[in-house]
Amino acid sequence: MTDPAHSHVQTQRFTYADYCTWPDDQRYELIEGIPYAMAPAPVIAHQQVVLRIAAQAQNALKGKPCQPFVAPVDVLFPQTSESGNQSHTVLQPDVFVICDPSKIERQAIRGAPDWVVEVLSPATASRDHIVKRRIYETAGVREYWLVHPEDRILMIYRLENGVYGKPDVQALTGETPVGILPEILIQWDEPE
Repeated sequence: MTDPAHSHVQTQRFTYADYCTWPDDQRYELIEGIPYAMAPAPVIAHQQVVLRIAAQAQNALKGKPCQPFVAPVDVLFPQTSESGNQSHTVLQPDVFVICDPSKIERQAIRGAPDWVVEVLSPATASRDHIVKRRIYETAGVREYWLVHPEDRILMIYRLENGVYGKPDVQALTGETPVGILPEILIQWDEPE
């Protein structure tokens, strides 16, 4: 099979059904029918931040209905007229939480997570800031965090009346509660 990111991109819109046939040796996200190759394996600092956030979320949510996940997990954002296999948008957020168990299927999540965290890498930062933010906002992700590990900055978008307002910008120090899931309190600094 040819690389879907370089074949007929201008004329063909791919679906989740197409996406499922692509080889496993290259990861993609599908945005409005257009495949985007995921960056090569992220730097270690990126993965350390992802693991730290995910572990704290998992500990905080033990015994509760909401469940945390980490990439790679396919999250489908079907339009109302699309079946899941016909979805034109499939993302793999770094960390996310699902509170509605009916969205969890055997091979993918179908529908918007409640909380999404993207840890920025230079290769994907603009996509996370612009394209994914728009998708998450439109789909109804209630809280979206952009973590800048190099700059030690956190940008928090909260959905209010169906839109994200200006982000709440904070330093990655101390602790930050998840607004929609206050039982999750992310500690940024290593314990002494």
